[in-house]
Amino acid sequence: MRAKVAKLLADRPAAPFTIGEISKALGHSHGAVQQAVNTLVGRGEADQLGTGRQFRANGKTALAAAVVVISPPGTHSPRAQAATARTAPPAPKTPRQVGPIRRAGGQLYHPRELASLPDVEALARLRAADVPVLLYGPPGTGKTSLVEAAFPDLITVAGDGDTTVGDLIGDYTLADSGGYVWQYGPLVTAMTEGRALLIDDATLISPKVLSAMYPAMDGRRQIQVKAHKGETVTAEPGFFVVAGHNPGVHGAILTEALASRFSVQIQVGTDYDLAQALRVDARVVRVARHLAGQVELGELGWAPQLRELLSFQKTEAVLGSQAAWANLIGIAPLEDRDVVAAAVSKIAGVKNVKPLTLGRQLPATTAPAAQQPTGPANRGRQR
Repeated sequence: MRAKVAKLLADRPAAPFTIGEISKALGHSHGAVQQAVNTLVGRGEADQLGTGRQFRANGKTALAAAVVVISPPGTHSPRAQAATARTAPPAPKTPRQVGPIRRAGGQLYHPRELASLPDVEALARLRAADVPVLLYGPPGTGKTSLVEAAFPDLITVAGDGDTTVGDLIGDYTLADSGGYVWQYGPLVTAMTEGRALLIDDATLISPKVLSAMYPAMDGRRQIQVKAHKGETVTAEPGFFVVAGHNPGVHGAILTEALASRFSVQIQVGTDYDLAQALRVDARVVRVARHLAGQVELGELGWAPQLRELLSFQKTEAVLGSQAAWANLIGIAPLEDRDVVAAAVSKIAGVKNVKPLTLGRQLPATTAPAAQQPTGPANRGRQR
């Protein structure tokens, strides 16, 4: 479906289309077209215009039109057929991904070792063997980045306490005509297109909601969409589920039912050596290592992870070293700030640092000349 929509847009690159116009031209339902368009826009393969009711081709649309996503039975790619067999684990082979990998958003991901393999290679093998994976660790350690680097066809669901079954499977949405049409959710899209699905912060989602996807993860590889004619959706080869879990986040609960669905569970921590290789200030890396050791001993609840270290580097480049240290202390939880400040003072030698805070108002005379009014009225006042 996505390739069909892309071809229609690419054939008339200057013309904007509504969902209704695409649906009429292709002879498919609004819901199916809407899901395909959402995927194209999300992958940067089409543009959403104005209020979001019209869509148009861009430079990547023609390429997307040439890629067939859903094949009829018996015509799947060799990779998909290998995934269907599942007769034995893949034989060990030379790791392929050993250097930085560019993610969909353009950022580079630096693979790490996992079971004597680059982590992206290990995840690819687990997908081929249909072994669901749970990644757990503090926020900012690179769980999402790893999955994005490993699976370019990834669909991501950002989980929270408000996530519903409809957010996963689908729901009725308002159509251009004013009525309601069914729109499939990311779980169904991943199943029917044989794609990888990341449930980020899965343990913040209600266990009752998550249970709706369990049948897709076991031997049945099917779900029943009761809200849409009770239809049965079967997963295509290549469908794969990864979940992210942040144990220290308030409200995150890893239930036995959820844990049992993930045969492989991988702890993800910050790679401090990578932080140094990326030229993050060695002092802040030492502070982070020290605080992480206290967290492991249960003496502290927070330590800077790779995300915070990279943020320190950017803040330092823009606002200076003192502001970067102040911000590091300020982003720590209130109950941990004194310990973090003490570590900064003792290990980095940066004294008397307080959280980044706005100070007193600057005198008007210190404002840059470019910010002073230049109109006739202002010139009169100056005279």
